[in-house]
Amino acid sequence: MALAADLCDIGAHRTRRIETGRPMNDVTPAPALTQREVLLHALYEASELEHNLMCTYLYAAASLKDGEREGLRAEEAAAVRRWRQVLMGVAIEEMGHLAAVWNITSALGGAPRIGRSNFPLDPGLLPASVVVKLAPFNADTLQHFVFLERPRGSTEQDGAGFAYERNYVRGGTGGARLTPMGVNYDTVGDFYEALGEGLRALVAHCGEANAFDGDRALQLSPEEVNLPGARQVVCLKTALAAFAAIVEQGEGAPRDSIGSHYQKFLGIRAELQALTERNPAFAPAFPAATNPVLRRPPRPEGRVWLENPDAVATVDLANACYGLMLRLLAYAYAVRGPSAEKSLAVDLAIGLMQAVMPLAERAARLPAGPSNPQCNAGVSFITLRDSAALPPGPAARRVFVERIKQLAEGAAPLATGGDARAVAAARQLASLAASAGKGFDLTPAAPAAAAAAAPQPAAAPATPAAAPASTVSGGVETVQGEWLELQFEARRCIHSR
Repeated sequence: MALAADLCDIGAHRTRRIETGRPMNDVTPAPALTQREVLLHALYEASELEHNLMCTYLYAAASLKDGEREGLRAEEAAAVRRWRQVLMGVAIEEMGHLAAVWNITSALGGAPRIGRSNFPLDPGLLPASVVVKLAPFNADTLQHFVFLERPRGSTEQDGAGFAYERNYVRGGTGGARLTPMGVNYDTVGDFYEALGEGLRALVAHCGEANAFDGDRALQLSPEEVNLPGARQVVCLKTALAAFAAIVEQGEGAPRDSIGSHYQKFLGIRAELQALTERNPAFAPAFPAATNPVLRRPPRPEGRVWLENPDAVATVDLANACYGLMLRLLAYAYAVRGPSAEKSLAVDLAIGLMQAVMPLAERAARLPAGPSNPQCNAGVSFITLRDSAALPPGPAARRVFVERIKQLAEGAAPLATGGDARAVAAARQLASLAASAGKGFDLTPAAPAAAAAAAPQPAAAPATPAAAPASTVSGGVETVQGEWLELQFEARRCIHSR
């Protein structure tokens, strides 16, 4: 396994060659993940990967048609409803995986990686074979999901249209390098197996207590959210159990793992093939854009610029809700729990995601604009430039209250047209704004005993006593002090010669 070799061969030194036969300059493995910074870097990639997969599943689910009123036959409508439930369920499980990775990161003393890079991802952020982009539901997208979730040794091929832009091999942290670098892996299951080996190496190097010395109260737990992955990580055993659950449930699950994401997607594929054979015109989803963007892209390749004002307003609101959701989750990891404030931050984040989905469905049903008449719009899941946690306190809480109120006000005009999805999102945001205003304490923190600690002004210096009078006799100046008599004869001074 390439990743494990790159990260976990302690003290090994070797040189690999790629197709050209030339030696790479970055492939001599560093010591195992005994450097906490290197392990945290790998966990950040795991967070981004789970986060990206969650968004792609939600995007595909939002593009699915809704029953016979949107042109489906009764049998097709029933199947598409099941597929939507499966995709939404898988996305929720990905959120659980993400929480597990975040908790492991926190247990190691790191701040969880809440943000990610925007779609489409530039080459190098993930291995070349792991292509992640937003695309509507169809046979090719579904095959891409099967490929991403495939177990080791699978012969499944990627879906058409998901070929990597260029081939490359990411090297390890070679030689004496201290800077963390991305490494290569064939499947997501391989990646998590290597991460587990890295955790073992870190514990062997510095001891379990020192390895997992993060504040447990900062992690998400069942006190805040009902997700299988939101279990406190306190030791190597609990961390490895979290990794095992991720692999068995989703990415890289064994071929015969009942209920895994891989098996669920295979089931949808079989149904889709059967229904398409009976009705070759069967189109289960709207042609939502592939990688929609809200502004004219400097690199237009592989992106769809949204121009339709109604679509732009819908996607803009959805993205703003998504961005605040990330900020609230980051804040939850900065507040110790269990506490009402930590629980409220998580509840509001989940509520915002429940507002995003009807907006995402609405966007997939609206034209993208005149430059792309062949497709509809879609929510682009734009991230904030920095989703790091705000410093806990009333100032951060005020940011949240103000922002949710702004989102609720922004949703009101969309709902005036009577669209059921826009109305649902507006009602949800109004409810969240009320909950935030009621639940967050905006009382300024009591000032420290400033008066007691304030420095007192320095006492005025005492007025010096008047200098004694002097007398001069025979060229000698005499001054009589309290303890001595001082005489000065100028003509005998060296400076007078």
